[in-house]
Amino acid sequence: MGIIDQVKVLHSEGLFSNVAILACLVKTACEQNPELLTPSEKYQLQVYYADALFEQQEYKKAELLYRRALQLKKVLLKSKVKGGSHSHSSSQQQSSADGLPSELDVKFRIYECNYHLKSYREAIAVLESIPAKQRKPNVNMALAKLYQHFGMERSATTGFKEVLKQCPLALEAVLGLLSLGVKGTEVAALTINSLPNASNLEWLTFWLKGHAYSASKDYAKAVSTFKSLETGSVLRENINVLCCLAENHFLSGDLANAALVYKRVHALDPLYLKGMDVYAYLLAKENSKDLQNLANELMSVTDKRPEPWIAMGYYCSKTPAKATRAVYFAQRAFQLDPRNVQCLLLKGNVLKDMNKIPEALLHFREAVRTAPHRFETHQGVVECYVKQGRVREAMSTASNACKVLGQTPRPLTLLGSVLAKDSLSVEKAKTMLEKALAIESTYLDAVYLLADIHQEEKSYTKAIDLLRQQLQNQSTARLHQILADCLAANNELQEALDQYSIALTLDPTNKKALEGMQKVEKATDGLEAGHEDEMEIAEESGEDLDYDASDAEVSWADNEWFS
Repeated sequence: MGIIDQVKVLHSEGLFSNVAILACLVKTACEQNPELLTPSEKYQLQVYYADALFEQQEYKKAELLYRRALQLKKVLLKSKVKGGSHSHSSSQQQSSADGLPSELDVKFRIYECNYHLKSYREAIAVLESIPAKQRKPNVNMALAKLYQHFGMERSATTGFKEVLKQCPLALEAVLGLLSLGVKGTEVAALTINSLPNASNLEWLTFWLKGHAYSASKDYAKAVSTFKSLETGSVLRENINVLCCLAENHFLSGDLANAALVYKRVHALDPLYLKGMDVYAYLLAKENSKDLQNLANELMSVTDKRPEPWIAMGYYCSKTPAKATRAVYFAQRAFQLDPRNVQCLLLKGNVLKDMNKIPEALLHFREAVRTAPHRFETHQGVVECYVKQGRVREAMSTASNACKVLGQTPRPLTLLGSVLAKDSLSVEKAKTMLEKALAIESTYLDAVYLLADIHQEEKSYTKAIDLLRQQLQNQSTARLHQILADCLAANNELQEALDQYSIALTLDPTNKKALEGMQKVEKATDGLEAGHEDEMEIAEESGEDLDYDASDAEVSWADNEWFS
């Protein structure tokens, strides 16, 4: 058994670190003694050595050796052509027959090196150098994803379709086509409908329908489809389906149900990572104590994926003293996956909280470019503009969000919040918020903002009516606290005290409710003291006092606390 056979054995057994040492020695020995190996053996050695370096994540050096291997391959082909006529495709077949590494496989490895090095243009160039007729599904898939990354939608669509022609159940290609706007019926024709025995794949039809609805931003139908799929007998408690259900709850703005489903996903499979970055965001939003446990559990799974770093980042972001660490964790996640929008949002929000608005704005803009379908990306840009006092740009961004995301409660409320900043556009703000509530009558962000506007306009009766109507369907500490504020401003002090008490029962940490209660109690004590003084004076003078409480009430509307 020759030396190259020994290298081949080590390679086939996966002993790549051993291959690297031996191949390095043999390569130098061969340079000193060119007769040591034949040209084909030199080619094999170069590829095996490059494979070993690739497995050890030395991508730059591996790419260099792969390219040198291709140069040796060209020399081999020239020598064979001199001996007899061979086409390029026949030489590929001959390589496999001889047991030599395929030129196509070497080019794919060069693509992988460039991809890991984030040299995406070079990665495209090497894959495009493979003739279209010789491209395997993995080449077409890689090309399609790269084309999509650079916004080359037509080429990406063609690439995904080529994959499905050979592999009809390549579901990532299915998702790629749907994300590019290809209709579900056309995708079904390339996948399920092209299979000879698809009668027992009804569940896959539902899965495809759910994703088609999601891609067209019809999140309500997507939720309904995935829910029916998950509650059925075939895919009950399937992690992938549950994650899709949670994602569509989240995209529709139903954060509470999204958090519940993600919690189920994590409970069913603590090692599952997809969607856990969004789950961490939801836990951070709720100030949940489960966030620390989630971050630690995910980090114990792997540190090679962005989700654990993002979860750690959100946990640190809850403590101002750890804000710098949160930025670091977000950056680590971004390095692992530049297409992950959650790491951009995390870093943007932490920088915004640190008052580094220009830096935060850069990250939110990149997030909008990466994921324009995500509401939080537009919200981040708007909040940065507002903090900079650039209200017109904030209005333009919020208006654009309504166009991109549709006339749904969240973007409408976002636009309303910006319009409310300008006294000249407050009426438009109220129109936007009323429109949001007409679509979803219980959308709390719109309720809170509209109630605040009524308060500022001293239209306390309107605010009280709005809040009481909401409390018939839902009860939150903030609803009761705002209602109490309005009642106090409207001189309905006793009921205001009752509402403050309810607010503090629901959330004992509500500072506004506590402060409001204290001020109302002081005011009522003052009223009682004033009443007693008047009674004493009347008794001393012998007058019959007909007390009118309105004469002694505090004018809550003019109180600085409510201005």
